[in-house]
Amino acid sequence: MSQPRWAVVVPVKQLAVAKSRLRGALPGVPHEELALALAADTFRAVLACPAVAEALVVTDDARVAAAARAAGARVLPDEPNAGLNAAFRHGAAGAGAGWVAGITADVPALRPTELTEALLAAQHGRPSVRRFLPDAPGAGTVLLTTPPGVPLDPRFGVGSALAHAASGALPLDGDWPSLRRDVDTAADLATAVRLGLGPRTAALVAAARPARATG
Repeated sequence: MSQPRWAVVVPVKQLAVAKSRLRGALPGVPHEELALALAADTFRAVLACPAVAEALVVTDDARVAAAARAAGARVLPDEPNAGLNAAFRHGAAGAGAGWVAGITADVPALRPTELTEALLAAQHGRPSVRRFLPDAPGAGTVLLTTPPGVPLDPRFGVGSALAHAASGALPLDGDWPSLRRDVDTAADLATAVRLGLGPRTAALVAAARPARATG
């Protein structure tokens, strides 16, 4: 019997205000270009995952929307305009009645095989239970999943791993380093470089190296 396939929700802020702690991480590269590259590489990897039927990108940024459509994602306007968790709920509502996951838009080293393994692990867990994957440091969350008929109920933000656990979600315990490596700081980006970046972020990192060498 074939495995059910997933709808994956990816909210993205307006680029002008996205990833503020990463500002200046790549000398000579405009901050909005870096934020867009992180998201575009995330879309690409999500849609390359064989377990994924559809990606729904929730955004009001025209450049993000264009990149999402180019990757093959469906774009939903951020009609709630009330922050990350409202955007996740809005995307999940548009995803239909099947298996739904929410993923952050800042995992540019993501390998589709790791996302596939995480989604399959969520399907094979306890029925009717949401699952979450902490980020590499362990305090945040990069992935939240829910089975059919169960609200996604996202609790992303500071301390989200504890918040998701307190809400009844169970942690996924796989390693999956490329999935767990979200990029919030220059140090995070350096770690993602070592894991192997997606093409758009990799090109920006390569372009910034001459500026570092001559700076």
